[in-house]
Amino acid sequence: METPILELKSVNKSFGPFDVLHDISLRVRAGEVLCLLGDNGAGKSTLIKTLAGVHKPTSGHILMDGQPVTFSGPSEAQGRGIATVHQFGGTFPLMSIGRSFFVGVEPTKGWGPFKIYDRKRANEIAVKAVRDFGITRIDDGDRLVGGLSGGERQSLAIARAVYFGARVLILDEPTAALGVKQASHVLRIVNEAKRRGLAVVFITHQVMHAMTVGDHFAVLIRGAIADDFRKGQRSREEITDLMAGGETMADLEAKVDGYMAEHEGHPPPGSSTDAPAMR
Repeated sequence: METPILELKSVNKSFGPFDVLHDISLRVRAGEVLCLLGDNGAGKSTLIKTLAGVHKPTSGHILMDGQPVTFSGPSEAQGRGIATVHQFGGTFPLMSIGRSFFVGVEPTKGWGPFKIYDRKRANEIAVKAVRDFGITRIDDGDRLVGGLSGGERQSLAIARAVYFGARVLILDEPTAALGVKQASHVLRIVNEAKRRGLAVVFITHQVMHAMTVGDHFAVLIRGAIADDFRKGQRSREEITDLMAGGETMADLEAKVDGYMAEHEGHPPPGSSTDAPAMR
């Protein structure tokens, strides 16, 4: 069987006295959608930050292409092809589509000290990248991101990640704040990313959206994997009933977040994380 692009083996994460993740083992292969299901407070946020290089595991291993890796921070994870798209797309409402697409790596024209931002090229590339994912309503790269719908912002962020070489796409609740039509756009884009051979980790608490695109499913409760199954092995009712057991994890994550907010982003004493917190 093909080696997973990304794999977690017996990963645990603690913040001082708070044990947040417990013996997490997951894997996702190229052209596959792994749906990570869990109610609010199930530990999804901590797991996302561990995958994205924000937190280092207290114990256990992260592997890429079968080889152990250690990320010093989010930039290193991104450099290895792990892209995370958060709920509202991580876009900039007052920027144009082209500028937002290339923020930090803007194409230029000219020579030496006379180089300037190449707006035309940036707009053309950004519009084409989004339209290639089937979002044909976007046809002007000068349009402000703030004028896009939630689904279109998600599409822009996903298209950007793919353009810049993502191999693993982590989608954090991409449909949570969207209506039916906009959510369907995002789910179509997830299927397109899968068709292009990306490994997709789709984090959600919406069972129907997961069942629409998922190949492999894991249910997270109180920071542990409660069930791990393939498409067709569980019904919607079975998954929903299982997810209902994770409420108390919200209190634990709130305690950790509260401590870090009061101590300038530092985790509780005894935590093994060396990476800065993503607030």
